[in-house]
Amino acid sequence: MDQIKSVTPEDLAAAREEFLSERANVVAKNAASSMGVRKAARNPEAVAQNSLQFDVEVSQGERTNQKRSGRCWMFASLNTMRYRTIKKYKLKDFELSQAYPLFFDKLEKSNWFLENVLDTLDEPLSGRLMAWLLADPIGDGGQWDMFKSLVRKYGVVPKEAMPETANSESTHEMDAYLTRYLRGCAKRLRETAASGASADDLGQMKKQMMGDVYRLLVTCLGEPPARFDVRLRDKDDKVALSGSFTPQEFFAEAVGMELDDYVSLISAPTKDKPFGRTYTVSRLGNVVEDGTVLYLNLEPEELKRAAIAQLKGDLPVWFGCDVDQSYLRDEGMMDTAAIDVDELFGFAVEGALNKAERLDYGESVMTHAMVLEGVRLDGDGKPAMWKVENSWGKDHGRDGFDTLSDAWFDEYVYQVVVDKRYLSDEQLQALETMEPVVLEPWDPMGTLAR
Repeated sequence: MDQIKSVTPEDLAAAREEFLSERANVVAKNAASSMGVRKAARNPEAVAQNSLQFDVEVSQGERTNQKRSGRCWMFASLNTMRYRTIKKYKLKDFELSQAYPLFFDKLEKSNWFLENVLDTLDEPLSGRLMAWLLADPIGDGGQWDMFKSLVRKYGVVPKEAMPETANSESTHEMDAYLTRYLRGCAKRLRETAASGASADDLGQMKKQMMGDVYRLLVTCLGEPPARFDVRLRDKDDKVALSGSFTPQEFFAEAVGMELDDYVSLISAPTKDKPFGRTYTVSRLGNVVEDGTVLYLNLEPEELKRAAIAQLKGDLPVWFGCDVDQSYLRDEGMMDTAAIDVDELFGFAVEGALNKAERLDYGESVMTHAMVLEGVRLDGDGKPAMWKVENSWGKDHGRDGFDTLSDAWFDEYVYQVVVDKRYLSDEQLQALETMEPVVLEPWDPMGTLAR
C-alpha cells in the first residue's frame, strides 16, 4: 500500500483521536447529527439583526408562488411590472399571468435550440458545444433580457386571462417530453443534412417541428389569448380599468414600462472579466430576432448604489443571486453571519474560497431571481439589510418575504436590473458603445435563474 496516496488505518486512528480530544468537536457532532448542519450552525445574535424594519420600502400586493417550476425569473419580472399596475390604478392586489410567458418562452426556446442545431451541423456530436446544447434545451430558467424579449414580442395578460395549469405549476413532465422531442428533432436535422439536403429543406423541416412544439404546449398549458376583456377595481371597489385588449395593448396601457430603459448590471470579480466592461454569452437567449443578453460588470457597491436609487424612486429591483448559500430558508434569512459553519466544523469550509474563486471553481453561480423591495441604511447612509420579495408563496419566510444582509449581497448577488438613468455617464457610455466580450456558453455568467 502506498502510504502517501492511500488513507491508511493509522490515518484514521490519528484523525479519530484528534477529533475526540476536543470537547467542541463532540458537541458539534451531537448538534449537527441531530438537527442538521445549518440549524446547528445558526447564530441567534446575527439572526436577531434580520428584522423587517427598513428606511426605504415599496409596497407590493400578495405574495406569488412559482410552485414546482423554475420560473423565478418570470415571477420576479412580473412582480416588478405588476407593481406599476397596482400603483397606477390604486389596486388592493393584482397578478399578471405567469403561464402566458411560460408558453412563449418554451416556444421560443425550442426555435432557438433548433436554429442552434442548424448552425452547428459540422460540430461533432461528442464535442462540448453539442453536449451543452443538448443538455437542457428548454429548461425553465432564464435571464432578465430573455424576459424582456418575450414581453416586447408577446406582451402580458392578467392572471385570469391565462390561469395556471397542472403543467405550469409543475413543469417537470412537460419539460421532459418536450426535451425528448427536441433531441429527436436534432437527430433528424443532423442526419438529413448529412444526406445532402438543402438549407431550404432543413428550414421547412424545422417549421414542421415547431408546429408540433406548439401543439404540445397548447395541450399542456392551454391556448394563449389573442384578446381578452379586463375589468379592474381599485381599493374602493370602483372600476379603474375596463375594456378589451391584446396582450401588447394591455402591457402598454396597464404596465407602461419602457423595456429598453432597464439594463443588467453584474458583479463577477474573476480575472477574465475586468470591471467596467460589457459582456454577452454565446448562444444564450430565447427569441432569435432579439439576440442574446448584455451585461455591464461593476463592483458590488455600484450595483447597490443603483438599486437604492431605484428604490428611492419608488420602484422595486429585479436581482439574481446564489440563493442557497448561507441561507436559513425556513426563516427567510440570507446572511453570512447567521450561519457559522466554519466555527461548527472548526476549519474553513465556507471560507475556503472567495467570490472569484467560487465562480472559477464551480462552487457558486446565479441560481435564483427575486425582487428587492426595501433597504435599511446605517448611520452613514450605507445599506445594512435588504427586504426581498420571493416567489415561494406567503407561507415562506415571513409572509413570503426574506431579508438579505449587505455582507451577503457582496458575496452572492450577481445581477441587478435597473433603469439606466441610475448609471453614471461613464457606465452608460460603456453599456451603449462598448463592444461586448463574448463569453463561452458554459461561463458562470450564462447560468439561468430558476
